[in-house]
Amino acid sequence: MDSAALAFAGPGPARAAHLRADAAALAALLARPAARVLPVWRGKPLIARASGLGWVAADAPVLRHAPKPLLFLGDEAAPRFAADVSSWEPPALDRAALAMFHDTSAQHFPGMPDDTVFRDLRSVMTALPPAEAALAATARAVFNWHRTHGFCAACGAASEPSMGGWQRQCPACGATHFPRTDPVVIMLVLRGNRALLGRSPGWPEGMYSALAGFIEPGETVEDAVRREVAEETGITVGAVRYLTSQPWPFPSSLMIGCVGMGRTEDITLDDELDDALWISRQEMLEAFAGRHPTVRAARPGSIARHMIGEWLAGRV
Repeated sequence: MDSAALAFAGPGPARAAHLRADAAALAALLARPAARVLPVWRGKPLIARASGLGWVAADAPVLRHAPKPLLFLGDEAAPRFAADVSSWEPPALDRAALAMFHDTSAQHFPGMPDDTVFRDLRSVMTALPPAEAALAATARAVFNWHRTHGFCAACGAASEPSMGGWQRQCPACGATHFPRTDPVVIMLVLRGNRALLGRSPGWPEGMYSALAGFIEPGETVEDAVRREVAEETGITVGAVRYLTSQPWPFPSSLMIGCVGMGRTEDITLDDELDDALWISRQEMLEAFAGRHPTVRAARPGSIARHMIGEWLAGRV
């Protein structure tokens, strides 16, 4: 399946993971004239001209708000790092906007060009070049992990970043901790000429998407698809096959896209969904075109939108 339309799935630079344990080598890379750093403020990357990441030099004033070490994203020839500058407090901060499903606010750091601001990654993910979108997603996910895993799970002591930002080390007991990625199944359930869609509480009015849920310990991808669909809608699923995957840094998931064949069609909702429905190809085409009276399609760049588009094109 062609995944070119998937946000965050494009290849980034070589990660050069062999350098992460060498602090001196990373410092030398950061000191190179070609080195650039991506500032990230509370999950929002710095965006320049609304179409690219706002890379800055290693001595940029905004980086005074970043703890060390910086996160090494890779590339030995043109080194790329990321910095969490969340300790900076913008003046007149609109906290209500930050909590919205669609955060349209922008934060401007003093002294930067007027068109260079921190913006919600969801709002720019389809405008970014694929390699830059992948780097922004990586930085957002890793910084979220550092923010929520500051203490050792083995002994409770405060842990410290290590390995170029890719691990945390406990100075008390020596335990090593690695970034967390949560596997999630997202499934396009088909029956005849219809697909099963649902909407979660808090979504924009009319937005429907493919069903999704976390994989549980000891569970296969196929079994997770069947269980989640049955729990949320009461629909029984038979054959399941893998389609594609997408890193989804909200906060740190790997979306595993599958298609499942529905064996039943009567929907019984549980409390996780506001609604679920079967929708025909023709209705879905109208939703994609913005002409359906009640259904809005999943956002561009998402794996749900991509899978539904493949179904409409007859490739699924």
